[in-house]
Amino acid sequence: MLYLVGLGLGDAKDITVKGLEAVRRCRTVYLEAYTSVLTVGKEALEEFYGKELILADREMVEQEADSLLKEADVCDVAFLVVGDPFGATTHSDLVLRAVKLGIPYKVIHNASIMNAVGCCGLQLYNFGETVSIVFWTDTWKPESFFDKIEKNRQNGMHTLCLLDIKVKEQSLENLMKGRKIYEPPRYMSVNQAAEQLLAIIQNRRLQGEKPEITENTICVGLARVGALDEKIASGTLQQMSTVELGAPLHSLIITGTMHPLELEMLKLFSVESSSFENNACQRTT
Repeated sequence: MLYLVGLGLGDAKDITVKGLEAVRRCRTVYLEAYTSVLTVGKEALEEFYGKELILADREMVEQEADSLLKEADVCDVAFLVVGDPFGATTHSDLVLRAVKLGIPYKVIHNASIMNAVGCCGLQLYNFGETVSIVFWTDTWKPESFFDKIEKNRQNGMHTLCLLDIKVKEQSLENLMKGRKIYEPPRYMSVNQAAEQLLAIIQNRRLQGEKPEITENTICVGLARVGALDEKIASGTLQQMSTVELGAPLHSLIITGTMHPLELEMLKLFSVESSSFENNACQRTT
C-alpha cells in the first residue's frame, strides 16, 4: 500500500491521528522536500513519529518514482507532504503511476494553505483562480500570472498568490556542465512578490494600459500560516513591498470586492488604518 499523508502547516504535531498511525506502521517513510516546508526540520519529525525519514527531492520523485512504487508493491510505504497531499500536481502523477501498476493507495488529508488562508478573514468561496508568482531573472520576467489576478479582480474575486520556492536548484552553468552543485535554498517573500507586481503595473502603464490592480489595491501578506509565530499584515500593494513578515513561507492575497465583514476582519491586521478608509470601502458591496 502507498500512503500519501498530509502533514498540515505548522510542526510535527499537525499530522492527523490517522496519518500518524499510517506512518508508524509503514516500513519506509519518504518526506517530500520541494513544494513546501514546515517550521521544524526532519529531525523533529523523526523524533515525534518514531521513524527514520528519507528526504525525497523533486529529482527523486519525478525521475525515480518507479523504485518508490516497486517498494510499495511489497510493503507499506508512506509519502509525507507538507499541507495536503494534492497541493501539487506531482502527487497526482504518483497516484496515477500507482494505479497503472496495480498498487493500492490511500490518501490522508490535512490542512493546506488553500484553505488556511481564511485565517485573515477573507471568505474562501470569494477566491478565484490561485496563481504562482515565480522569481524573475535578468532574462526571464513572465507576467502571465498578472492577467489571471486581473481577471479574478474583474469578477470581484480574491486571488491567492503562492510564492516561489527554490530548493536544490542548479545554476545554468552547472546544469549545462552536468555538475551536481546546487544553489542555496531561496523562498520568495511578500516584499519581493509585491515589487514584481508593482513593476508589472508600471510596464502596463507604459504600454498605454490602465491596470485593474494599482499601488493602492488592498492586499494581505501572510507568513508561516499555522505556526505559533504566524504573521498577517493587510494594506496596500505598495505597503506590502516594505512590510516585514520574517522567515518563510510567505503567501500574498490580492483582494477583489469585499463584504463589510471581510473588511472588518482585514482591519485587525492593517499596517495603517487609513489604507482601508481611502481604498477598500470603495469596493464593498
